[in-house]
Amino acid sequence: MRPVHRLGTSGPLLFGPTPFTHQTFIVLTSVVVVMVWLGAAPVGQTRTPTESVHDTITKLALVLNNQELKLPGRTEERRREIEHVIRDRVSYEEMASHALGFPWEALSDRGRQQFVDLFVQLLRVRFGDSITELSDTQVEYLDERRVGNLAEVRTKLIGYKVDIPLDFRLMSQSNDWVVYDVVADGVSIVNNYRAQIAKILRDFAYEGLLERMREKVSAFKLFEKTAMP
Repeated sequence: MRPVHRLGTSGPLLFGPTPFTHQTFIVLTSVVVVMVWLGAAPVGQTRTPTESVHDTITKLALVLNNQELKLPGRTEERRREIEHVIRDRVSYEEMASHALGFPWEALSDRGRQQFVDLFVQLLRVRFGDSITELSDTQVEYLDERRVGNLAEVRTKLIGYKVDIPLDFRLMSQSNDWVVYDVVADGVSIVNNYRAQIAKILRDFAYEGLLERMREKVSAFKLFEKTAMP
């Protein structure tokens, strides 16, 4: 019998809605949160790609499904618990470089780090208070395939509101597997971000992109501050 685990979901994509189905939109945004929250493996331990994804989703689900942490006034504690899970499960640099595309090659090391930092901030601030619980949603693990230092773990998201394939793309790094992309119902998160970023680059160039990323982060933090009781 294939293992299944319950999963949560989250709010909007990096730069706003795109013309996908509502179901795929929900899954893509939930996967972003999963990718940013996946935790690290113990030092020196080598796991299969499926074991890596399975273990980290299990840890995340324990936090998301903790009813005590959903009580009023425990938002910050819940976030700290989630941050405790966050470690090295995602290759932020790989994800950010693929999302940015060709301009990445022209950036200095400092410029690349600046973009990665902003990219990660946008991913993280999006979960905020918008996290909701899909109690009937489960992750079913189907199979995996490997080609050299790359792997893909095929899963399926099943529940009352969703029933779609969800594929994690990973790369081998430091004796473990890290996620660099997720494909939900045929839609790649990295490719989706890349399309949005490419449009902004055409309209406003690279500095305009950075400015808009900073504005998104600042606006969210301001809203979060004013919304606090």
